[in-house]
Amino acid sequence: MPPESTNGAGRRSGGGLAVPMAWLCAEYLADQYLTAAGLTDPGSLEHRASLRALALTVHLSGEPGADAWLGLTAHEAGWPDWVEERLAAAEAEDPDGPDLALARDTWRALRETWVHAADLDGLPGTGPGLTVDETARAWLPAWRLGLPLAHLAVWLS
Repeated sequence: MPPESTNGAGRRSGGGLAVPMAWLCAEYLADQYLTAAGLTDPGSLEHRASLRALALTVHLSGEPGADAWLGLTAHEAGWPDWVEERLAAAEAEDPDGPDLALARDTWRALRETWVHAADLDGLPGTGPGLTVDETARAWLPAWRLGLPLAHLAVWLS
């Protein structure tokens, strides 16, 4: 079955609504990783942000496998720039794809939703015994909250 199944009634055969199978599979897989890791309560803002970040990573990576996703979601790996580049490449290939529409909407939500969360960038350094002062909060785009959780969920799997 092609990634965008239409059950014989889609773009490939005369019009109709295409089902974004690639996106739905990426979202399902992301949810499985997050649920197994148990880092957040399903339905919480943290869970939604990490689900969106991981689903976007899985969908845009084109490479199945936790190792690739760990590298892409690592701190300071340039994830937002990578997402922008991959979305632009996908748009050039198929500007009307239903998977692309969901990926773009997800990226817009991650960029435009701001959360008041612990300031992870304000950490004094790294090392064992490092604690996060959760009273030091900052306004962050949702992807900055979701990406570390997505990374940790994949790492724990």
